[in-house]
Amino acid sequence: MDDFLRAVEAAIFASEEPLTIEDIAGYAGEGDVEAALRDLAERYAGHGVELVERGERWHFQTAPDLAHILRRTREDSRRLSRAATETLAIIAYHEPVSRAEIEAIRGVQISKGTLDVLMEAGWIKTAGRREAPGRPLLYATTPDFLSHFGLGSRRDLPGIDDLKAAGLLDPLEESLFQLQLESDGEDD
Repeated sequence: MDDFLRAVEAAIFASEEPLTIEDIAGYAGEGDVEAALRDLAERYAGHGVELVERGERWHFQTAPDLAHILRRTREDSRRLSRAATETLAIIAYHEPVSRAEIEAIRGVQISKGTLDVLMEAGWIKTAGRREAPGRPLLYATTPDFLSHFGLGSRRDLPGIDDLKAAGLLDPLEESLFQLQLESDGEDD
């Protein structure tokens, strides 16, 4: 293993948080970082730890089939309320999104505490302000959200067909929604 490859490996291993290719290059110096990452990912495949990319950031993680070994010692049990879960899903699928837009999609007001819980978990962040009256804050997911849920990017979020296949969308609810849309169209 050459010195550059070892430097890339050491930079990722020693980092407290996932690193971008630019971050890694800053630590490792001159060399082909992308080639080194491919080589390291290949070398670690099938080992107890793997080199993975999540949200254009690289880090080592426990192999998925061994995660149960560490769960009992490090699992931070944090159950989200239904409101927090719905809010997180809305932000993930519609980001950047304002509080008013979240409330419009959910159909109910959200408490400030709901957004605070998601921010404390490190899964959402403020993402600027909308150029509209009142300049409302916008919310978006973070790289920690992607990492926690094992997503490479937001494109990896399940689509409607995936959710139906997993039984997470009730076909009855969808048919009622369709009936509502059809009856709304008849009033025109």
